[in-house]
Amino acid sequence: MTHVALTADFFWQDGAWRAGDRALGVSAGRFAAAAHGERAGRFVLPGMPNLHSHAFQRAMAGLAERRGPGEDSFWTWRETMYAFAEAIDPDDLKAIATQLYVEMVKAGYTQVCEFHYLHHGPRGVPYADPATMSLALMEAAKEAGIGLTLLPVLYMTGGFDGRPLTERQQRFRHDVGAFVRLLERLAPLQNDMFTLGIALHSLRAVPEDAMRALLATGIARDLPVHIHVAEQIGEVQDCLAARGARPVEWLLDHADVDARWTLVHATHMTPHETDRLAKSGAVAGICPTTEANLGDGLFPLAAFIDAGGTFGIGSDSHISVSPVEELRWLEYGQRLLTRHRNVAARVPEGSVGTALWQRALDGGARASGAAVGSLFEGSRADLLVLDDRSPLLAARDEADVIDSFLFAGNTPLVRDVMVGGEWRVRDFAHAAEASVASAYRGVVEKLAAA
Repeated sequence: MTHVALTADFFWQDGAWRAGDRALGVSAGRFAAAAHGERAGRFVLPGMPNLHSHAFQRAMAGLAERRGPGEDSFWTWRETMYAFAEAIDPDDLKAIATQLYVEMVKAGYTQVCEFHYLHHGPRGVPYADPATMSLALMEAAKEAGIGLTLLPVLYMTGGFDGRPLTERQQRFRHDVGAFVRLLERLAPLQNDMFTLGIALHSLRAVPEDAMRALLATGIARDLPVHIHVAEQIGEVQDCLAARGARPVEWLLDHADVDARWTLVHATHMTPHETDRLAKSGAVAGICPTTEANLGDGLFPLAAFIDAGGTFGIGSDSHISVSPVEELRWLEYGQRLLTRHRNVAARVPEGSVGTALWQRALDGGARASGAAVGSLFEGSRADLLVLDDRSPLLAARDEADVIDSFLFAGNTPLVRDVMVGGEWRVRDFAHAAEASVASAYRGVVEKLAAA
């Protein structure tokens, strides 16, 4: 384990730049006090958590952009995704996830919450070890050098009416007992780089009695809980018809939603739902590039922030793997919706970039259940060094640098990345990227030929 001490002109701490008059120590993978150190760069930021990922979908990015015979939507895209998922085996998943996770680290993500539902073999035939696909993701994260919050997904029914899963959905299937056994298999493996959580796929995929039974088990009581909710208008309409309430409303009424919960998307909410979700302490998991790609809609960001809400960002289907692009388009979507600028800065003279970056750090750290998202002593030693040689940061001081990082150009500005006290990226290069890309290319070529 690396033991170093670093200096910088400025460290990002607690929502502001702090002059680097003291060194930042790294010991046993965590930040510690230090008096002196080597210079890392001018601007050092905490690594960003990515709170929502479906790793296998990275390999199909760009393959669902041809118009079908009717109006395309999330539901037509989903059929393409199911067909793709059917062909992936554990070795394929590891190769795809490792490539994705290397891309994440290079972009500045240092923790990923993997919403993992590809559990079984084709047609739902179980592997001898039910954790086989989970272990493939863990190996991928280890090779790439990214922190992992693994969120095995409970997926039981095909709709609010309780219809059985289709043949294409059988790889996702669990009952509550088998799901708990999977959690028990994985829980002892936790360490500083691996955190376990649970995911309920959605209200349409998990019946109420199953949700209650799972959340009452001992193993589930303290774990982070994630759920897809209110992503699509069709989902809202079906929930109203079946349960007499909108999805977010129903969940807040029927579960003890608090700070350990992350509601992914939560796109379609009434003002009352928005206010209630904000005050619950739960994190809203916003995935702007995927939500745009699927035509989902726009999250009510200003009202949520004004009500005291906490949010983070995720790359979801990975048509983009960049916290810069997620945060940029989170703000731009609001500008297009409201026809006003600087929406995320809710106070006069406030910086949009500063507000977005710090809020996403806070929400992502909470959603991950890991000691990440800050440069304070005791946090895991994750950090980003910005490229102060870049023309995009020329003549930028600490008041302007994050706004320029997020809103100026498309040249990568994350030069060096440390995760868990180890340098994973130096001068824009990841040590494993060539071999990882070669393995990924082979898998994608195989899947394309299948």
